[in-house]
Amino acid sequence: MTFAPRTWVVGEIVSAALMNQEIRDQLNSFYGAWTAYTPAWTGSTTNPVLGNGTLIGRYMKIGRTVICEMNLVTGSTTTYGAGQYGFTLPAQAAASGVDAEGSARLTAGATYIGQAFIISGGTSMSAAFPTAATPANAGNMTPTAPATLAAGHIMRLSIVYEAAS
Repeated sequence: MTFAPRTWVVGEIVSAALMNQEIRDQLNSFYGAWTAYTPAWTGSTTNPVLGNGTLIGRYMKIGRTVICEMNLVTGSTTTYGAGQYGFTLPAQAAASGVDAEGSARLTAGATYIGQAFIISGGTSMSAAFPTAATPANAGNMTPTAPATLAAGHIMRLSIVYEAAS
């Protein structure tokens, strides 16, 4: 990950080690491997329980820009909780007054295409899917919307946002 650049002082002797740290290492961090994390899955009323499902996330942070992907596969012992779903982020979003939007895809018998979103300053992302074909209104994802979740259903979310720090 990138870090704050050094503040140089007049008369300071620049060494190869400092140049490597300040230039090479910063540039290499842009091309490094993504970092894995385990998002928490929450419901606004009752939290789901993953059981034997899988929930993985990964992200790349460049400066304060975060690129985040998450993949949920429900299992036969997964329980779905109640209320609108949220998935924790690897870093809190900046309180910029602007919400971030990304993509969401749910495969649950049919395939549903929606939006992932983070409210300004948020610590989790949610998904919204169309509630009908026309007009194209959207509603937040719940255990029964846009489809009743069951074992083997897959949801993928991806988003780019500005981190708080």
